[in-house]
Amino acid sequence: MSEEKFETIVVGGGLAGLAAAYTLAAAGKEVLLLEKGDYCGAKNVTGGRMYVAPIRDYFPDLWAKAPFERAIVQEELCLMSATDSLLVRYNGEAIATEPYQSYSICLAKFDKYFAKQAEKKGAMIVTKKKVDTLLIENGKVAGVVAGGEVLRSNVVICGDGVLSILPQQARLQKPLSPKHFAVGIKEIIELDQQVLEDRFNLSSELGAARLYLGDITEGKFGGGFLYTNKDSVSLGLVVGIEALMSETPKTELPEMLDRFKRRPEVASLIAGGQTAEYSAHVIGEGGYKQLSKLYADGVLVTGDSAGFMLNAGITVRGMEYAMYSGYAAAQAVIAVSERGDYSAQALSIYEKLLEESFVLKDFREFKDVPEAMDHKRLFTYYPQLVGGVLSSLYQMPNGPKERAIPTVRKLVNFKVIKDILFKDAGKVIKL
Repeated sequence: MSEEKFETIVVGGGLAGLAAAYTLAAAGKEVLLLEKGDYCGAKNVTGGRMYVAPIRDYFPDLWAKAPFERAIVQEELCLMSATDSLLVRYNGEAIATEPYQSYSICLAKFDKYFAKQAEKKGAMIVTKKKVDTLLIENGKVAGVVAGGEVLRSNVVICGDGVLSILPQQARLQKPLSPKHFAVGIKEIIELDQQVLEDRFNLSSELGAARLYLGDITEGKFGGGFLYTNKDSVSLGLVVGIEALMSETPKTELPEMLDRFKRRPEVASLIAGGQTAEYSAHVIGEGGYKQLSKLYADGVLVTGDSAGFMLNAGITVRGMEYAMYSGYAAAQAVIAVSERGDYSAQALSIYEKLLEESFVLKDFREFKDVPEAMDHKRLFTYYPQLVGGVLSSLYQMPNGPKERAIPTVRKLVNFKVIKDILFKDAGKVIKL
């Protein structure tokens, strides 16, 4: 393949790269996708949840046979102090009516399926091929160097993940600090399908998603998650890297996960299960303010490489942003190929497509959320407050019981008033 030239080279066989390759191939464009793993999805340990609703119409032929696990029709949030917890469950027509808005997913399976669909459209996919660097000539990206081979192209689409160095090589991204990232640790725990459905009160093929907030991360920025799959659950923690490095107590993340699993609120759900997979990965947490510049001469940046991961409090999203960014990058390449102009000015149509879509509208709407989520009392004081209020309301003393309002007044102190008057309170409200 030395010195060969292609219309488009896509780096990375994850959701963003595959979406770009799929869309280009469907339009009859030549596209080469390079993936460093043994197959697309081999290096992708992410699993959890895909919000299909925003991207359904952009990939109409993809969903009928997609290897989803369960349609999420039950949303749950669990606030946990050291000794108490409150579980809030939402079942409603908005999420329980077909076409379902989201699904639990094992991404390695989905990526393999997506790659096959892209190849059927005509995309060339080469695995076990690591891209070492961008090929830059006269200040413009002219291809890639992979395994010592020079592969030229009109345009390169970067979609090789959160730790990609390619955007920095193209001078599109400044070096990031630990505060822009979190680390996720996850187990896939196998359970008998009937046992799983009984424990979560689910019908066949329907599922639940639960987020945990509070004591489980020992006051550090982060939280826990549980998603039901067909015959397993995805269970794990996400904790900010800066908090892990700097805050005390310095508990190792695997130990934190083991402690989480021992909590009665979790232990009863996974009892008798067998751990089939154990993995960890880095997650972008910077939000809108840390998005990379998205284009330059001969190059576009998509998915996690660009920072398209959004922690919006009770929802954590990324898969649909990755897929749409890949689709939009492909549409931009299709548009500029008619003129043969792959300059930054021509490729800026990519950012325009993102501006007009749900992607950048969402990121702007929730641009202050990462800062608000870093408000430590969200993970310490407020879960304790909720547990204390409910404990006081439900506990029956030996003598007379105090009325509810005076009880709550005793527990709601100056910290709450301070937060209400906090100049950035609106950021928290947007969660």
